[in-house]
Amino acid sequence: MPNHLAGESSPYLLQHVDNPVDWYPWGEEALARAASEDKPIFLSIGYSACHWCHVMERESFTDDATAELLNRHFVSIKVDREERPDLDSIYMDAVAAMTGGGGWPLNVWLTPQGAPFYGGTYFPDRARYGMPSFRQVLAALAQAWETRRDELLEHATRLVEHMATASAAETRSSTLVGLSPEEAGTRSTALHERALAGISATFDPVDGGWGQAPKFPQPVLIEYLLAQHALAPKPSLWAQVEKTLDAMAEGGIYDHLGGGFHRYSTDDEWLVPHFEKMLYDNAQLARCYLHAWQSCGAERYRQVVEETLDYLLRDMRHAKGGFFSSEDADSEGVEGRFFVWADDEIGAALPPAEAAALRRAYGVTPGGNFEGSNILHLVTPPTDQTDAVLLARAKDALFQIRERRIRPGRDDKIIASWNGLALAALADAARAFADPVYLGVAVECGTFLLEHLVRPDGSVSHTWKDGRGSHAGFLEDHALVAEGMLALYQATFDERWFICARDLLEAIPHLFPRQGGGFYDTRSDHESLIARPRHTSDTPLPCGNSAAALGLLKLAAYTGDARHWDSWQETIATMENALDRAPGAFAHWLTAHLLGHRGLRELALVGGLDSAQMESMWKTASASFSPDLVLAGMAPGGHTVIPLLQGREAAAQDGGAPRATAWLCRQGACLAPITDAAALGAALGADSHA
Repeated sequence: MPNHLAGESSPYLLQHVDNPVDWYPWGEEALARAASEDKPIFLSIGYSACHWCHVMERESFTDDATAELLNRHFVSIKVDREERPDLDSIYMDAVAAMTGGGGWPLNVWLTPQGAPFYGGTYFPDRARYGMPSFRQVLAALAQAWETRRDELLEHATRLVEHMATASAAETRSSTLVGLSPEEAGTRSTALHERALAGISATFDPVDGGWGQAPKFPQPVLIEYLLAQHALAPKPSLWAQVEKTLDAMAEGGIYDHLGGGFHRYSTDDEWLVPHFEKMLYDNAQLARCYLHAWQSCGAERYRQVVEETLDYLLRDMRHAKGGFFSSEDADSEGVEGRFFVWADDEIGAALPPAEAAALRRAYGVTPGGNFEGSNILHLVTPPTDQTDAVLLARAKDALFQIRERRIRPGRDDKIIASWNGLALAALADAARAFADPVYLGVAVECGTFLLEHLVRPDGSVSHTWKDGRGSHAGFLEDHALVAEGMLALYQATFDERWFICARDLLEAIPHLFPRQGGGFYDTRSDHESLIARPRHTSDTPLPCGNSAAALGLLKLAAYTGDARHWDSWQETIATMENALDRAPGAFAHWLTAHLLGHRGLRELALVGGLDSAQMESMWKTASASFSPDLVLAGMAPGGHTVIPLLQGREAAAQDGGAPRATAWLCRQGACLAPITDAAALGAALGADSHA
């Protein structure tokens, strides 16, 4: 018989619906049962694309003997971390405090009131890896609950108190507020010099990336370095970015046949990935490679952008315009099966010349590089046009064969914040490439978010699936959907996108009010939990607070409203100490800090939206990566809700017709109006490094 997960919409939860474990979703029914039966709670948190989550399910949660232990002694709750990042954040912090680490699956034992007293990640079905078996753990905890409960309750109480103290210390305000502009500027410069030195100290000059295996792409960190380089060119920073982008694009972490990036590399060389694909990774990495292309013009980066976005359009897009969450690492019960190739498969599939070109380019050998098969990775690029044509034919043929394989599972829920990231990437690509296809897809994504995830009261739903939104949106949903909407506005000058972004950002101080630190992740009317989460690190995507800080900074530039500037400053002030301590973990905070202290540039364009002059101005403003530039535009005499545009009139040209006109400003001080695209380009270039 199905357990209590049968009514859920999460694909991850539904994967467990036929387990013999009597799973509940998180909610009042499960918590009330634990209280009434005086049983501890077993809370298991994972996600659809998590390889070891599937392993633990196969080994333990489908095992009748294990299920009998769970059902007799515990109330078992299964949570999709992507649906409930609040629960994941709270209990991940608890496990990290208990064990010094964390990860997924996340398995935590709680009192009936939700306080954690024991936890870990993956537990094997048999004692191995120096770990007890899962059943041994269950039996020991059941006995401890019966015979040493007071110790467990005391441990849980101390742990909850420790988590509250750690959270308060993490978001303790610095003395930034109240400094003079000169003092703040000096302090900001010194902070970023220390941050760049700390990041550089962890850089791998041989294989690229920061830190050791397992290696994650770290798009938020790459964006910070790109922003630093764009504002003040630094060859040493560019060398780190270029080495990393090239190594990832050439490695096995990149899907050379279908486009897009896998989750992370298990080795230092980016060769053997963990094969799951996440929307948030691919959205952010597409944007990184786009901004790198704008910075240096290398066509290899444009190719990665296009292949990655095309992967999202082909395999991850809902018919209504939103984007799905992830694809699994496994297919046919084997990790990576969909993506790897035996040498004899290639020989049988391709003509000899094409097979030879592919083997040469992608390092294919009879012995393989992954469990007897080959992960394609670029070893020798084509040396001439003939070789390039042969390789292109070979890749296309293998892709068509691969499309007939059994695909990895796909999590088809649509998450607001991740779609905000995808929308920003698509809108930026549409601007930079002047590409109508990407623009059309971006508009459809924005429309989907407006119609299905943005609520009538101006808040958002966190997820959407099967025609309905669910779960009140979190801080990151508001901030990252707003980021996507602002990017779409700059690609279209359609003010409905700006209005949506403005409303979402202005709602943040009211829905997620700060208290002794940054904004909370959950709304004020959210269910009561053992702690109110305030996640602050920026990996693997910008946290809600840093994204909100940057969004409010941009809104201040568009509106001139000092409230938004003050909110940026107050939010940034909560994290200066953390930025000094671990800059690599707070890279989006560093970007928001950098741009705020430098001051954003505002560019207002007024001209016929379909005119050649206006298009030339818009293309000039979109050609280079300018992280400190906000862009607005309207037709002459048009109505606008954007204060940056109000009072602007296009210059008259011969015959009296208006000529497209640009105003380039920084913090209220503007250059003389500009009516020539070349002059605008010169002004943007001269001012960008001021």
